[in-house]
Amino acid sequence: MADRIRSDAGAASRRRFMQQAGAGSAAVAAATLGLAPQEADAAAQAFDGSYDVVVCGSGCGGLASALFARWQGNGAVILEKAGSIGGTTSKAAFWYWVPNNEAMKKAGIADPKPDFLKYVARLSNPQGYDAAHPRFGLTPWEYEMCSAFYDSASPAAELLAAKGALPYRHVADVPDYFAELPEDKAPKGRVLVPKDAIPSMSDGGLVAVRTMSTKARAEGIPIRTGMRVTKILQDKSGRVIGVEARDELDATVRLRARKAVIFATGGFTHNAELRKNFLNGPIYGGCAAPSNEGDFVPMAGALGAQLRNMNYAWTCPIPLEKAIAKDGSISGMFSVAGDSMLFVNKYGRRNVNEKLQYNELAQTFFEWDGARAEYPNLVRIAVWDQRSQQHSASAEYGRLIVPSGTDDRHVIKGATLAELAHAIDERMAKYAGVTGGAKLAPDFLPNLQAAIARFNQFAKTGKDLDFQRGERIVEQLFNGDVKQEPGRSNPTMWPLADAGPYYAALVVAGTLDTKGGPKTDTHGRVLDAADKPIPGLYGVGNCVASARAVPTGPAARRWGRSSPSPTARRTRRMPKAGAPHEDLARSLVRTGREPGPGAIAGPAPGANELHPVPQLRQGRAARRRPQPARPARQAGREQPGLHFLEAIRRRDEGQDLGSRAARQVAHRRPGGRAGQHDGLFPGRPEEARRAHRVHAITQVK
Repeated sequence: MADRIRSDAGAASRRRFMQQAGAGSAAVAAATLGLAPQEADAAAQAFDGSYDVVVCGSGCGGLASALFARWQGNGAVILEKAGSIGGTTSKAAFWYWVPNNEAMKKAGIADPKPDFLKYVARLSNPQGYDAAHPRFGLTPWEYEMCSAFYDSASPAAELLAAKGALPYRHVADVPDYFAELPEDKAPKGRVLVPKDAIPSMSDGGLVAVRTMSTKARAEGIPIRTGMRVTKILQDKSGRVIGVEARDELDATVRLRARKAVIFATGGFTHNAELRKNFLNGPIYGGCAAPSNEGDFVPMAGALGAQLRNMNYAWTCPIPLEKAIAKDGSISGMFSVAGDSMLFVNKYGRRNVNEKLQYNELAQTFFEWDGARAEYPNLVRIAVWDQRSQQHSASAEYGRLIVPSGTDDRHVIKGATLAELAHAIDERMAKYAGVTGGAKLAPDFLPNLQAAIARFNQFAKTGKDLDFQRGERIVEQLFNGDVKQEPGRSNPTMWPLADAGPYYAALVVAGTLDTKGGPKTDTHGRVLDAADKPIPGLYGVGNCVASARAVPTGPAARRWGRSSPSPTARRTRRMPKAGAPHEDLARSLVRTGREPGPGAIAGPAPGANELHPVPQLRQGRAARRRPQPARPARQAGREQPGLHFLEAIRRRDEGQDLGSRAARQVAHRRPGGRAGQHDGLFPGRPEEARRAHRVHAITQVK
């Protein structure tokens, strides 16, 4: 297939394109509202290339969509706006949450569909949940989306593994974020991670991008970086027939899509205008890829797409300084590290369980004080002592307590609490222009001292009588390394020291990414205001609307990042028999035959709809920097705590939590391959064929 690149300024050679693809990230511009679709016959329009499917975005959603299309015999191309591939997925830990997965079945863990849907309904629609209702209180659309997710998530994961695009390993001990709810009949077993992720599982996104992009290139799918899509092209009938993009040299490129244009371009975390107009709380940016500027919202809106859930986002606490600096390396605080650590607000009062899972913790920053007309928790202050600094420092999962030699510009230090309070006040004054003039209350220091004294009393008993810190299994899951303390019952708490030095950081609410956008159906088709598909236009991932959103409580576990629980599902499944525009993919599913070379040389009559549009959501924005080596440990110094999965296992068995040595033993696999899943459906050809029917997003933490 020819890859000519034309522009208004003249032809650009393939050599120039290859040079552009290797260049650094393009400067990101704000999304422009009010774009109008191009209406002209495809035959009358000049294109620089023609494919069956044009995919916009190279995160997990885009890579998976292109691969599924290719495996159904279609030619595909991936356009990436940034100068490098991967999007938010490349920053993610990439724990993916797959109900009723094959590994669960092999382990004898039951996950029946009715129970799963009841659990999903309970979390995603708490105000309307009705266990006696046929759909548990969900609307027909919401129920269909969640149902399609259950049916298709595991086959999607198996097909990707079987094809070598995304081999995985099962992490059976990771609990659901709301494992204690009676509706959750399978509280463990749904989590998979890329097979080659490190033991702490913090680099899964990089692994996924590497394996999926390698497979895409091996399948002949070109990936073009530095290509920002600016227009969706339509013919006179209103059918989407391609896109117009601008490359890094500002040259115009027009690509034709014979069957479908699939957008997987992420949410609008980095579009300040959209954030201000739609999100329902004081959000200070976030940790999605810098290219996530909501480009799809105005383009789809110009075509009459229906928007949903624009006021919600996947949220997490983030450090104020990095958010204001628009630091592309910023990570959400998936794990609030430290046991001798607490949060207070500007009044010096502790008013939250610091170990809440990140989405729920971030929601508490939005509390409004009607009497004072302010957000009292707009900026919280994390305070910790030398013990936590020494034993809980980590560069993973967005932790504020970081090792020496790493980026610690957010850390405030003081030899005493009084000195620390003074330094905090100076830091807050520096950012007063972006916090509404927030500053410490006159009685901050005595209130802080009182808060620490009360916390220390709770820590000595292991019972947080105010906020129940550490009582839920998920809070211990994300506790991070802590110093071993034999016999203690609550590893998330330990008294702060009576003497310094002390440390602090300013914390605000941010997004992992937003979860609103054009509404789609279970086939991934973008819907207009009348709930009718816009022909030829599809959306996957954070650029389209989640099936359900609530302001507090659960968020869907997504490809590439950790989010609280299984609620908002964007699922894709095959159309029912007799649906219009039956194409080769339908034939493939019926016959079980792989298409031969050249099976799709061009669109067959009536075959313009690409019904199978799998969605694999990109997600969790966790910083992916190599962790620097830590200094050699001093003789006699205790090792930091064990890995969280081993901690949970020992907790469940009533054992002492042990040392970091247990962490290494827990993850030692004979030959480095134990637990590897082959994904080949041995002896089950029917299941292998059914894998081609996948049209759901497999969601992750």
